[in-house]
Amino acid sequence: MSGYLTLSVDLGGIGNVDKLAAAAENACFAAGALSVTLTDAVDDAILEPAPGELRLWPQTVLQAVFDADAADASAIVVLAEALGVPANVIRAERLADRVWEREWLKDFHSMRFGRRLWIVPSHETPPADPAAVSVRLDPGLAFGTGTHPSTALCLEWLDAHLPDGATVIDYGCGSGVLAVAAIRLGAVGAHVFDIDPQALIATADNATANAVADRITIHDSASSLPSGVDVLLANILAGTLIELAPALAGLVRPGGYLVLAGILDEQAADVRTAFARYATLGTCGQRDGWSALAGSRSVAGI
Repeated sequence: MSGYLTLSVDLGGIGNVDKLAAAAENACFAAGALSVTLTDAVDDAILEPAPGELRLWPQTVLQAVFDADAADASAIVVLAEALGVPANVIRAERLADRVWEREWLKDFHSMRFGRRLWIVPSHETPPADPAAVSVRLDPGLAFGTGTHPSTALCLEWLDAHLPDGATVIDYGCGSGVLAVAAIRLGAVGAHVFDIDPQALIATADNATANAVADRITIHDSASSLPSGVDVLLANILAGTLIELAPALAGLVRPGGYLVLAGILDEQAADVRTAFARYATLGTCGQRDGWSALAGSRSVAGI
């Protein structure tokens, strides 16, 4: 495929948008359109429609995308006839073929967490600073790139506090970014678990991309996670943290660290209370309404 042809027209400048949209959409698909989208040109609000009612914006813009190899001027004629307008009202533009699923990655750039840790997408060069520790990671279906405050707070804790030679559990691993970062920062091994199979696949891929797959063990069941690790990271949800408090604390050796995130500021006190028997948790970071808690596992409560 050599590219695409897009046809755009402002339906609001022609007539009744609600009546025109269906006719225009049907005409485009009949002419071979790959997709048809309707967007608001001026950000008008739409009040809740009545049951069964379809209501569009007064200034709705229709855009149809065609395979450039298959489309020609006839597609413009078909659309113009369906709308009852001259062909020159329709804007046509050719787009070069690209790897569209990766186009949006251009907006994802390298990010630093703490003093030395960087998350670097594949299309950028790692920082030249010899002290920098880089994790190669692109956004994907699994949660966790560092852009969410909870993930960022966990990464900053790892940069500042991870003991050298530690063993780690990443509970609710998402993309595996925390486990990979821990290994890159000096952990000797990490165990990861998530209830989402896609997360386990993403973690395996990211571990391989960062040449740490031999030090990350992937678990498809929480029951197979080892106990007695030095650090447990759980970036999930406050309610789940509270429910799993005894199980999560039981995975950490006395004196080891619990690092908990995915907690709204107003939920932090409840999470602390749930873990009070096992650890005294302090706030290790807050950002945009989210808190992360960390503390050492006590002997009490074992």
